[in-house]
Amino acid sequence: MLLRRESAVTGIAHSGDRNARRVELVCPAGTLAALKAAVDAGADCVYMGLRNETNARNFAGLNFDERAAAEGLRYAHSRGAQVFLALNTYAQPAAFTRWTDALDLAARLRFDAVILADPGLMRYAAQRHPSLRLHLSVQGSATTYEAINFYVQRFNVRRAVLPRVLSLAQVESVIAHAQCEIEVFGFGSLCVMVEGRCALSSYATGEGPNTVGVCSPAKHVRWEETPAGRDVRLNGVLIDRFGAGENAGYPTLCKGRYVVGDSTYYAIEEPTSLNTLDILPELLRIGVAAIKIEGRQRSPAYVAQVTRVWRAALDACVAAPDEFVATAAWQRELAAVAEGRQTTLGAYHRPWQ
Repeated sequence: MLLRRESAVTGIAHSGDRNARRVELVCPAGTLAALKAAVDAGADCVYMGLRNETNARNFAGLNFDERAAAEGLRYAHSRGAQVFLALNTYAQPAAFTRWTDALDLAARLRFDAVILADPGLMRYAAQRHPSLRLHLSVQGSATTYEAINFYVQRFNVRRAVLPRVLSLAQVESVIAHAQCEIEVFGFGSLCVMVEGRCALSSYATGEGPNTVGVCSPAKHVRWEETPAGRDVRLNGVLIDRFGAGENAGYPTLCKGRYVVGDSTYYAIEEPTSLNTLDILPELLRIGVAAIKIEGRQRSPAYVAQVTRVWRAALDACVAAPDEFVATAAWQRELAAVAEGRQTTLGAYHRPWQ
């Protein structure tokens, strides 16, 4: 028999023990298979997008039409999990109704929440579908509690997803003053720019990352074996050169190597994945409502593996936070699917703060 209870955070029903579900684990679903993998591996919530430019991972072969979305909702809800719809791009004037139609669909199918960045869409949702739960997307780039509270007061936003540019101390300050729940990224690709609106990528490709689904669209990426090494270019711009046996992550401009003075190195950010397992007790202590896993573009196998590790870690940390240690086995599993097979605490770890 499926046991259901009221979430201490959201008031939406979940399966399982109350204490073990106090902080939600939010996992990616780029396909129906990935959604089922996440739910089966222990996700409290999954997030998905539609098969159009209303979501920031608009790739061929990914995402959901209405029929698949309805099936995903049925599958997740029958197992006590929530489903969020990512409508996290900024509506384009020539096709504004495509975004409002997506919001109407979200209300009709009864998604548990919609993840939005565009204030115009928030206003539409608040007016037309006042019972629809709204989350502020990381694409909204709200890094202060004042900005977050603006969305809460104007549009009744219930949760904000923080960009991956804040230190742990800064996250704690936001949580202490924000008038809604705060969700943070726990694992996956790391972004140190204004997420989804990186001017560096737009300059190189002529396309905005928020509307084309990625900061380095595959059509602009070229790999070339040369006598000097493996060169990678973005729209003709050389952004990295890898030597024999060197781990090569997916190329983005912020993770390229640059000539600075007399040295060539990763001047902005290294090609590595964010992994916050080591600071999980601190994230729980400061009051995060949810831990988010990045990767709607990744395979169901990736989603299942990462979700299993994080489910076990989160449950262990909630049960005994003072005794929690991220095991070597968990770290090996995460490193195996990390970008460049490397992980970092990113901006969370700033020892001088």
